Amino acid sequence: MDSSEHGIDSTMTSTDVASGGTLPPGLTLEEAEELQLELTKVDDEIQTLRQVLTAKERHAAELKRRLGLSPLTEIKQNFTKGWHEVQCSNAYKRTQETLSQAGQMTSTVFSTMGSAIRNRLGEMRALPYSNSGSNLSMHHSLSMPAMRSSPSFKSFEDKVENMKYKVMGRSNGEGDHSPQHGNNTPF
Repeated sequence: MDSSEHGIDSTMTSTDVASGGTLPPGLTLEEAEELQLELTKVDDEIQTLRQVLTAKERHAAELKRRLGLSPLTEIKQNFTKGWHEVQCSNAYKRTQETLSQAGQMTSTVFSTMGSAIRNRLGEMRALPYSNSGSNLSMHHSLSMPAMRSSPSFKSFEDKVENMKYKVMGRSNGEGDHSPQHGNNTPF
């Protein structure tokens, strides 16, 4: 119920109550004057406390200034404190543990995959590799003696010698190193 429904003005003072203003039901004039006096005291205390709080805030700001604590420093301290509280929380710890386990599992998967690839390449290296009908392994086919005997290498070697012959000629007492094939065109 609103006090205006009972005919009471909410700004009624003790003099208004004393001068015949309408009282709420069940409230005597003396009780209304006491309540009004108490309300005035509480309002005055609130105002005093606001003034004291403002003075204390100014004093604290002056002390911080003298100590060299800027608002930025306070923000940093608050952030650090907040971050520490987050790190100490159970949710953060559980998340950190979960991510750590996921990282370990990922590392294990990559390690296993790398080992499998390495083993498979080792197996492939040991398999026979056919090179112009010879039955040499991949390792041996890459060796220099086997390469030199291949038809491709001999053809390349002949072309290089032919080029050397055309550029330098027969000088320095070298013998005839012209290609054995009838083709004298380089490459």
